[in-house]
Amino acid sequence: MVRFIDACGTIGKTMAVRLLPGSDLIEGIEAACEKNSVKYAYVSCFGSFQHSGYMYLVPQPDAKVGAGYGNVITQEGPIEFLNGVGVVCQNDGGYDTHFHATMCGKDGSVFGGHIVRGQTAALTTVDMVIFEIKGVEMLRSFDEETGLTQFLPQK
Repeated sequence: MVRFIDACGTIGKTMAVRLLPGSDLIEGIEAACEKNSVKYAYVSCFGSFQHSGYMYLVPQPDAKVGAGYGNVITQEGPIEFLNGVGVVCQNDGGYDTHFHATMCGKDGSVFGGHIVRGQTAALTTVDMVIFEIKGVEMLRSFDEETGLTQFLPQK
């Protein structure tokens, strides 16, 4: 069985962005989108972090799907930001960016997860390309089936 929700649109503007040292990753993505009048987007990037706050799924027996995000994990840098992808969405009239990252610590260990707004700052740079998505509304809203806020694309 395959179940999905989809909406087909097109790519609009393409933004090449460099986040400068000290800039928060999520806030920087959203500021670049706002400056360029982009409401919905796909983001791909890499670079380095001073510190990072992230979460990942952990077993939660009482949750509808048996799992949910655990506590925020904070890593101090320097951190090599190997790869990150996300979607810039809207929720209640404001930006709601869902972003995941793979990172590497000082000892070479690889870790990652769901990036937390306001807790992940660029060290030397975060280089990114942001692709505007047009003709589709990309929302994030509470999903009854999973009990979590989820991606909801629609025409």
